[in-house]
This record gives sequence, structure tokens and C-alpha cells, in this order.
Amino acid sequence: MKKHLAIFLFILPFFVNAQVVQNGAIVIEHADFQDINQYEFPDAMILTGNIRANHDGAIVTCNKAYYYMKENYLKAFGNVQIVQGDTLFLSGNYAEYNGNVKQAYTTGNVSLRSPEMSLVTDKINFDRNTQIASYDTFGTIVNKDNTLTSNQGKYYASQKKYQFLSAVTITNPKYVIKSNHMDYYTNSGHTYLYGPSTITGKDNFIYTEKGFYNTKTNKAHFVKNSYIKYNDRLIKGDSLYYDRTREFASATRNVKITDSINKAIIKGHYGEVYRNKDSLYITKRASVRYFIDNDSMFVHAKRLVVTGKQGERVVRGYNNVRFFKTDMSGKCDSIHSDQKKALTQMIGKPILWNYENQLTGDVMHLIGNNKSEKLDSLKVLNNAFITSKDTIGTGYNQVKGQNLYGKFTDNKLSEVDIIKNTEVIYYMRDDDNQLIGINKNVSSKINIIFDKDQIETITFFTDVDGDIYPEKELPENTRKLRGFNWRGDERIKTKEDIYPPEENQYDLDAQKEKQKEDAIPDAPMEVRKETLEYDKNNPQKPVIK
Repeated sequence: MKKHLAIFLFILPFFVNAQVVQNGAIVIEHADFQDINQYEFPDAMILTGNIRANHDGAIVTCNKAYYYMKENYLKAFGNVQIVQGDTLFLSGNYAEYNGNVKQAYTTGNVSLRSPEMSLVTDKINFDRNTQIASYDTFGTIVNKDNTLTSNQGKYYASQKKYQFLSAVTITNPKYVIKSNHMDYYTNSGHTYLYGPSTITGKDNFIYTEKGFYNTKTNKAHFVKNSYIKYNDRLIKGDSLYYDRTREFASATRNVKITDSINKAIIKGHYGEVYRNKDSLYITKRASVRYFIDNDSMFVHAKRLVVTGKQGERVVRGYNNVRFFKTDMSGKCDSIHSDQKKALTQMIGKPILWNYENQLTGDVMHLIGNNKSEKLDSLKVLNNAFITSKDTIGTGYNQVKGQNLYGKFTDNKLSEVDIIKNTEVIYYMRDDDNQLIGINKNVSSKINIIFDKDQIETITFFTDVDGDIYPEKELPENTRKLRGFNWRGDERIKTKEDIYPPEENQYDLDAQKEKQKEDAIPDAPMEVRKETLEYDKNNPQKPVIK
């Protein structure tokens, strides 16, 4: 007993005057009771009651501890807390701390807290050298509006960053993010996603395999196999920018917007979607494809703007508009299509090809039927002109007048009326396609009936003046009406013809950019400037690596 007491009295000054301990030893600053039991706990000091230990600025408190002075090792029990400055608080039922390597292990109702967040799990390893805390048991992290859950993860204290390499979920009142690889910065709310990841909101669903999401500003940037899906619209592109607050999205390179309700696919290399305004804008080899009665219509313009809610959509196309359908194609400077009125206006040098018939005029209106979803009628206003090649010879059938009114049957032009100052040159042939003569006359009105895409009958009304001339009696220079302009070489014959040559350069540029990125699989991605507007004082852009 005396020998035991002597050993205790010899060691006691170490605890009383902790300042003399050097070389990174754990300093026991306080304990209510101290004891030694070499039999049960060799080389350990047994401490109980209000224990406080210090090691290089980290404070450990607990109810009971075993301190191994030679090994510079501490085992702590009950209400354990490890505090590092005012930035990190680690607590649990049990902990071990190695002063030589500055590593801690905590288990049992573990909580890791910082001013920005708190983590609750069952076990944590904390390396003070690297300032990394890691866990491989289910954990829950609470960070203001966000709750994160994962089966394992790491916390980089100096960067205030969590890294997850297995199933992780961020739950926010407005959305849920799921990924197998995520970096999350607790102070800024920046979230970097790698591999298949999803973001599910009340009104949309986002998929990406590489992206950035700012949980504070709700701005995001996605760059690999990404899309944004609304109830009626799917947005794809090589690079997607998204602002949840404004419900705004923009896409760059290989943009594809699928509108399921309106049966349309919109493409280009730059696009913008304003969901709350029911509008979108597309440019750089822009096109829209409509599915109509087992067929498709393709429309191109340098800029395409779509506005309005379902049933009231308005499509506007500006500059060099071209469109193609198997039975119809055309060109004009601009186009305005109103879904509610079922009216499409071709404005500025319009030209329309319906099978072999070329129609021109100052303004063209195509009128549809919303019930049947088919074309109903056509108006060509001012300087209406119909031209078609003679079926066999080199001549041209021509009809002109001030205005033209046409009727469609099953999307095919079946009948037209040309009124006021009408003129005609028509090559008349019999059933054997032998030329009967050339009909050249003027009248006040002409009615034309088409059958199987050819003129079947022409009827002249009021003030008819003219005749049918044998071919030899009508000179070549009188066989063309004033204003005749055959533009067959401009006719759009395939869906690819809707793009002028200069617009195809955007495809080539997009391919080059894609090849560049594919050549360096782990190339860093600069987060878009708009995504980081909140931090205007930081000139250096974060990158996704």
C-alpha cells in the first residue's frame, strides 16, 4: 500500500504542473480523481470526474479516461468531447486519441459539429494532421435547409467539405439530390456531382453524370449526359445551366428540347427555356420538328421563339426561314404561327412548294384545323403566282392574280381560287399526254381543281379573253407571264435542306468541342459565370475536376 501511494505521489506533480510536459505529449489539465492499477490496466493512469486533456490545441473532456503516458495515448469514456478551436466539435460515448499521430477514434452516438453543420453517425475517425474526419456507418448531416444522409463519407475540416463515395442523399424542402459520388461544401453550399446523379423537385427531374449545384442560390451547371425533365418538356444539351428560383434553363451544344404535349422536337446549339413564362428560345442551327398525321414538318430559322401555354402556343421564326414536309416545303424571311388561331403567316418573300407546284406572293397564310390537326386552307395575298413545269415539255404552267385562296384535303392542296386580274398559261394535254395546245388568257377569276397532285380542271369566270394556241403559233417569248420566276433549284427536298450551308458550321464546331473533351476524360469544367454571381469578389472560378 505504501509503495502504491509512493508511485502515485511521484506521478501527481505531472498533473498538477502540466506546463512542464513537452514534445507534443497529451496534457491532463484536470481530473477529480486519479489512480493506478498496474494489474488490471498496466502503464495507465486511471482518471475519473470532469476530465480535461489538451493536445496541441485540441481539448478532450469526458467522465472517465485511461491515460497511457508512455504511448501518449488516451482512452475516454462517457460524454466524450473533442474540441478543436471554435471550428470543430466531436462528441460520443467513447473515444481513443493517439497523441503521437494526432488521430482520434470516436464511437457511440457520435456527433461532429461545426458552425455550418452537424453530423450524427456511429463511428468517426479523425486525423488532425490532414484535418479529415471519415466514417463508414450510416450518417445524417444537417446544414441549414439541407439534410444529407449517406452510408460513408469524409469531412475535410480545412476546406469545410464533405466527400461521399457511396449512396448519398441531400433532402431540401424544394428538391432531393441523390448520387454515388458527391463533394459538398458546408459553408458555401456548393455541391459537385460525379457519376449518375439525380435531382428531383416538385415540378421537374434532373439527371447528370457530372455537374455543379449551389444549394444556397439554387443555380446549377451540368456537363455530361445531362437533362432536365418537366411534365411536358425534356431539355438536353452538352452543357446545361439551371436557375431553380427563376425556373430558367439554358443549354449549349447539341441542344434538344422535346415537347410531348405539342408533339414537337426543338434542336439547336444554344437554347433558353423560361418555364414560368411558358417560353423558349433556340438558335445556332435551330429547328423544330412537328409530328403531323403520321408525317413530320421540319422548320428552321436563324432564331426560333416559342411562347404561350398549351393550346395558345405561338412560334416565331426570324431570318431565313425554311421548312420541309414530304408533300410541302417553303421559304420566307420570317414566320409567325399561332396555335389558338391555327394560323401560320409566312412573311417576307414567301415561297411554297406543294408537290410540283410553286406558289409565291407578298404574304402567305396557312390555316389549320385544330380538331383534325390538319391543314385546312391557304391564302396568298398580293401578286399571287402558281408555277409548275409542263409534265413532258420544257414549258411552264402559270397562273397569276392579285390574291389566291386554296383548300387542302388531307394536307394536300386540292382546289384554289385566284381572283382579280388573273392570267394563265397552261399546256393542255390529252389522256395520252399529247399536247393539244397552249391556253393563254385573262379573266376576273380562275378556279383550279387538283387531282393526284396535278391540275385536273381550270375554270375561268367573267371577262374571259384569250385562246388555245397550237404550240407553233405561240412564240417562246410570249410563253411567260410578267413576274415569272422559276426557283426549282431552291426547292427544299429533304429535311437536311432546311439548313443553309453557313448554319452547318455549328455542327462541326460542336463535334470538335466534344472530341476535345472526350480526349481528356477527366478534364476540369469551369462553372458558368452566371452560376457564381453571388461571389463577385472572387475572380477565380471553382472547377469541377
